[in-house]
Amino acid sequence: MIPKQENDILHPPKQEEQGLKRGLKSRHLTMISIGGAIGTGLFLSSGAAIHTAGPGGALLAYALVGAMVYFVMTSLGELAAFMPTSGSFSTYGSKFVDPAFGFALGWTYWFNWSMTIAAELAASTMIMKFWFPNSPSLLWSSSFLVLIFLLNYLSVKGYGEGEYWFSFIKVTAIVIFIIVGLLMIVGIMGGEAVGFKNFTVDDAPFPGGFMGVFIVFIAAGFSFQGTEIVGVAAGESEDPARNIPKAIKSVFWRILLFYVLAIFVIGLLIPYTNSSLQGDNVMVSPFTLIFEKAGVAFAASLMNAVILTAVLSAGNSSLYASTRMLYSMAKDGQAPRIFAKLNKRGVPVAGMILTCSIGMLAFLASIFGDGKVYIWLMNAIGITGFIFWLGISISHYRFRKAFIAQGHSLEKLPYKALWFPIGPIFAILIGMIVILSQNIQAFFSDHIDWGSVVAAYLGIPLFLGLWLGYKFVRKTKFVKLDEVEFDFDKKYE
Repeated sequence: MIPKQENDILHPPKQEEQGLKRGLKSRHLTMISIGGAIGTGLFLSSGAAIHTAGPGGALLAYALVGAMVYFVMTSLGELAAFMPTSGSFSTYGSKFVDPAFGFALGWTYWFNWSMTIAAELAASTMIMKFWFPNSPSLLWSSSFLVLIFLLNYLSVKGYGEGEYWFSFIKVTAIVIFIIVGLLMIVGIMGGEAVGFKNFTVDDAPFPGGFMGVFIVFIAAGFSFQGTEIVGVAAGESEDPARNIPKAIKSVFWRILLFYVLAIFVIGLLIPYTNSSLQGDNVMVSPFTLIFEKAGVAFAASLMNAVILTAVLSAGNSSLYASTRMLYSMAKDGQAPRIFAKLNKRGVPVAGMILTCSIGMLAFLASIFGDGKVYIWLMNAIGITGFIFWLGISISHYRFRKAFIAQGHSLEKLPYKALWFPIGPIFAILIGMIVILSQNIQAFFSDHIDWGSVVAAYLGIPLFLGLWLGYKFVRKTKFVKLDEVEFDFDKKYE
């Protein structure tokens, strides 16, 4: 009999045993799908959206972006159920469009979520100063960075459990908020019935007109970012072919309930002319204002605690998604090999360290001010979300076309996206319009703020530079439909 040590050398463990651990259970994946996109974009930016575009304009903007995100997610669901990999749309872009396209998507995605960590940490300092107004920003941003690092460092189960409870608190808070809000609208709580009068106050419901809706798109896009993380998590799901479709099916109701209905309630209860909704004071959440109006004791402290939970959740997910993307790209030769190394618990520590170093941009808050840093970072990453959503839709369109062109039956797919090809085409068109229209209002002002313009459009030259640069160096070509390889029996990570 061969000794165990020698047998391990002659017959090393299978790759899937050496690689990422499939430690995310169905409940983790479902809660990640439900609560993954609920963050400061909804709790802090929704008020500014209503103030800018009015209740009708904000509702329309969130509904349009929500429809786009729904079709993006059904596209991602079809891809992720068939090919569950932590590289997600970077892998899909390389396989079904062009290796250079996938390379650019992967690095843009990593940049987006690395910067999101910084944005959420900057937001955390503002939230903590609600209770400790004279405390240093560096204290809170560094403490929370260490916390989310440790949650991810422990194991994928550490991330999954942390995100499960973070999301549970957020979902519970929003459900309670909507119930309280509806009771206030009909007059059961908070005094007399409000009804629909705030929808017609002054120039409402569309005081900003067509341009107002466009302006709100960036806030709406930032709010929905994180929805696609369930596709990245597929690589570490126990049974992706069953769990991914289950998670994707909840997307429609999540968008309808947690975004459209929440914006609708805020728009009915707070007139868009209320100065507290302006983006100048991100400490004041419309959720807090409504709970206070309902007479809920300690409403401000309670809501700020919930917002803090949302911030930690977003930071936790940001670190997870960005490091897994680096890991997958490193395995595919599109990132330095060091990022493909895992510790004994299956965690890519090198990628975590690099990503957290970018997250330290939040420490600039101690120099320039908390609110300014948060707005800068939000503007810088807002457009990148639409870029990789666009990439998902294009990859899915090419995937389905190649699948059919090669004579494969759609019955082989664990999950089939609805309304193909209308869904991905709609998402591509809306995505292109939003990307090209970011911060367009800046060009119509008397004094153009070139700093905000550069921040708003930063993602475009970043993506194009990565795509064309990699294409030039590696001489890559677009993948023809009949040359796409479908590995039906391959095990992905």
